Order: sequence, then C-alpha cells, then structure tokens
Amino acid sequence: RQLIYNDFLKLDGIPKAVFNYKLGNRSALEWVIEQYRVKVDKRSGIVNDPNREEDESYILELVKKIITVSLETIKVVDGLPSDF
Repeated sequence: RQLIYNDFLKLDGIPKAVFNYKLGNRSALEWVIEQYRVKVDKRSGIVNDPNREEDESYILELVKKIITVSLETIKVVDGLPSDF
C-alpha cells in the first residue's frame, strides 16, 4: 500500500493489516489522514491547515506512530482468548 501525502512525499510499503484496526468505520490511519487535510470553509474562505510548517517531519512521524500502534493493537487483539 502507498500513501501519497503531496507531490514529493510518498510512503510505500504500508502493511495492509494497518487498515484492519478500525476507529468506528475507518482505520486509524484513514482517520488521521482525514484530520490532517487542508480544508477551506466555503462560506468564510478561512483555511484550516493543521500541518506544522515549523516541524516538517511531524506528519511523517505521526503516520509512523499510527502504523505502529495499529499493528501492535491488532497483535494484542488477535492474541486474546476467543471467549474473551
């Protein structure tokens, strides 16, 4: 799997299992991606940009953490007894 962040940042090799850890009806990674999109309010024109210009690696580090947490959580859940 590949995550295209912008024209110059593409993350390859995201394990498919990452998308099995859901928060509601979306995976944790999909949820974070949605939250970090730049949005413009149609009526006011106000731009909501949650990205951090002063820390360019922030989004990359966040994605790495979400992938790790998702995979580790899946391991824990899969290791639980079936009657739990």
